[in-house]
This record gives sequence, C-alpha cells and structure tokens, in this order.
Amino acid sequence: MEKNDVIIGSAEALGTNGEGIVRKDGVTIFVPFLLTGERASIKILNCKGNIAYGKVVEIFTPAEERVRPECPVFGRCGGCRLQHIKYRYQLGIKQNLVKEALKKISGLNCPVSRPERSEKEYGYRNKLQLPIGRQNGKNVIGFYAERSHRIVPTTACPIHPAWSEKLIAAVYQFMETCGLDGYDEATGTGTLRHIVVRELKRKYIVTLVTTERTLNGVDYFLFLLDKIFSEYSFYLNYNPERTNVVFGKEFTLLKGRGFYECSEGGISFEAGPNTFVQVNEGVRGKLYDRAVSLVEEGETVVDCYAGGGLLTAMFAQKCGRAYGIEIVPEATDCANMLAEGNGLKEKMTNINGAVEDILPKLLQEVPLATVVLDPPRAGADRSVLDAIIENGVQKVLYISCNPATLARDLGLLTGSLQPNEKGELVKAENSELRYKVELVRPFDMFPQTKWIETLVLLTRE
Repeated sequence: MEKNDVIIGSAEALGTNGEGIVRKDGVTIFVPFLLTGERASIKILNCKGNIAYGKVVEIFTPAEERVRPECPVFGRCGGCRLQHIKYRYQLGIKQNLVKEALKKISGLNCPVSRPERSEKEYGYRNKLQLPIGRQNGKNVIGFYAERSHRIVPTTACPIHPAWSEKLIAAVYQFMETCGLDGYDEATGTGTLRHIVVRELKRKYIVTLVTTERTLNGVDYFLFLLDKIFSEYSFYLNYNPERTNVVFGKEFTLLKGRGFYECSEGGISFEAGPNTFVQVNEGVRGKLYDRAVSLVEEGETVVDCYAGGGLLTAMFAQKCGRAYGIEIVPEATDCANMLAEGNGLKEKMTNINGAVEDILPKLLQEVPLATVVLDPPRAGADRSVLDAIIENGVQKVLYISCNPATLARDLGLLTGSLQPNEKGELVKAENSELRYKVELVRPFDMFPQTKWIETLVLLTRE
C-alpha cells in the first residue's frame, strides 16, 4: 500500500479521535469521518509500515447514524469532528473513547458511565475565540484547521450562538472600512490578531487582540458592536510578540465595567476577559454539582487550576475549608471578590501561583485534604501528581477534557503506569494500585466535537 492509492474498505471500529478504522492487506488505516460499518473508497494520504492514514472519496453504504452536518466548513475546520453523527450516537462514541483510553493507555479497565447529555446540541458555547489573519493577500477570520495554524475562513459557527455570525460580519466590515490587516504569523506583519467574546448571562466581554497599543477607527468598531450587543464591555489587548499565545499582558478597557456578575449553585461570581469559565453553562452546573456531592461536610479541599474560584467556592460552602490555586492573577482577583461577596472569606483561601510550586508545600500544611485537579488539556504536571502520591492524599477528584491525558495521569496516580529505565511510561505488571477508581462519569461539555469532560473519583487503597 502506497501514498495516493485508492482502496475499498469498511470501518470496523472508531479510533480515539472518532475516525474510522479500516484494515486492509495487513495495514490499519485511520479514516476521519468514516463510521463503523460504512463501506467506502478511500485515498491513502500517508503509509508507513502497517499504519496508514486516508480520506473518504465516496461512501457506498452510509450508516444509520449519519446525518448532514450543519456547518459549511465541517471537515476542514479543526473544531467539530462529529457533526456527521446523530447526537445520541455521539454520546455512546464518547463513552467508549473514555473507556478505551483508560484501558489502552493506562491499563485501567474501569466501568464508564454514559455521558451526561447537553441540553443544547448547537449554540451552546459561551465563548468565541477567532484568529484574524491574512492569507493569499486577503483578510480572513475563522478557525484553525486541525493540527495547523492555517485559518479556515468562516462567516458563522453553529456551535456558537446566533450573535457570532453578526460579530464576524462586523469585524470584516471594520477591517475593510478602516483599512486594517489581519496578522500574518509568517512575517509578523498585520494589526488584528484575534477577536474573543465571553457571554455571561446575556452580557458580553469583547476583546480585540492587536499588535498596536492604540487603534485607528476603534470608535467605528464600537459603533458596530452597539448594534449587536445591548450590554457589553470592550477591551483592547496588546500582543506584539511572535507567539501562539492569544493574549498579551496589557488589557485596556475602552467601554463598560470590564467584569460581570453571574451565579451558579447559589454562588455569585464575577468574570473578566481572561477568567476561565466552562463554555457550556448547562453542563457546567451538572458537573460541578456532581463534584461537590463527592465531598463531605467538614472536609478540607484543595482545588488546583481553580480559575475564577466558582468551584472552589461551592466546595467552601459545603466543606470546612477550601483552597484554590490559580496561575492567572486576574482569575485569583475574581476568586477573592467572589469569596468576599458570598461571605466565604473565613472558609476560602485563594492562592496565585503555579500548582506545581504551591501544592507540595500546601499539602504539608493540610495533609488530610481532598485534592481536586482540573488542569488544561495537556494534563497535570508530573510534579503535581508526585506531590499527591508522596503526601498520601486519601481522595482525589480529577476533572479532564482530554481522555488521553486523563488516562496517562490516572495511570501515574494509581501506579498502573510506571517509568522504565529510559524514562518512558510503560504499563506496570502485577503491581498493587495506590488508588481505587471509584467513579468515571463523562459530561458532554462539547457536543459535535471529539472532546468530552470527565469526572473521576479516586480513593487511596
């Protein structure tokens, strides 16, 4: 089998990214957007040994669960990977993805609950983050293609609310009227880099990321935004660096309060332009309520990667004491205001800094604490996991949006994964596990995408 060959085959199963797995002549072929049981002609894009990657040319027998995607750039944009599948089948696929990741990566054969569904299949995201670029001499706004920084232009995104389409049109109009160019990563030229919008109970925080501290024509952009949002704040963010990081360090508030108040689980909180808030409000409530139900009154909780402190406060409200560790200063400021505004100052302590620096010292002071991990997609730092193990933490709650890094970290915590002489992680043989996996409960925070939020409870054996 060689590159550019066209073969006929049927998908036997789905891989960890939702792609079809086809076996032909001793070669395993991974084919995006091909469903189990579907027979298709497939063009081979890359082949090395007994592993190949292909793309669908024509599907001869569509599966019952296949539907027409709502997005015109589906398949080219790197965001959604499951829009071609009926939603109820997406939930089953994601349940299996979590189960298989735990089994294959960490050797943990655990029962996995069916995911808690999202009430909204589309239009659920409360945050829009779009790169603005320049390609082939034209300004483009859209989303990155998978595993690249090539922008796929789009005028609307169905997993975002209706206002997103109006906003994209307004940015294009602003650029054309004021003669502004999008940012070219290759040359470092251009003025506008990203447009980011956070929705908080029908109030909006709009941030325009630029390579200049001041921007000609910004009043015209505010005029366009006035037609879209009834109540909003507007920031200019200055980011002149040659980097993939979205925000620079300087935020300049040009309109509005800058922070807005919301409530969840009986807690009032404020969020700003750089405060982490889960993107699916309905599923967030279900996830946080379930997490809080797993701790007891009187417990001490250390909430790592705490963001703006909402979940920390919910733990503090129920438990004896809660500590929140967060590296973003703005988010810690929000958490401090949250603690004061909800009468939790005596029970809630917010610490600004990196979890890997703070947690080992804190566990020396509160050795009986329950540790909550809610890290970024890359997972927790190894030193964080080592601190939990070395201090004999009795209960760990792990919240993850990435089954692969979740499986890796659970393997390290339980001891089912261990480093070999080369430092590579390998499955341990006949070793007693340090922790018992009591609960694996997925929550579908991200319908239409391959991602799934998962809550895990570990108890010390």
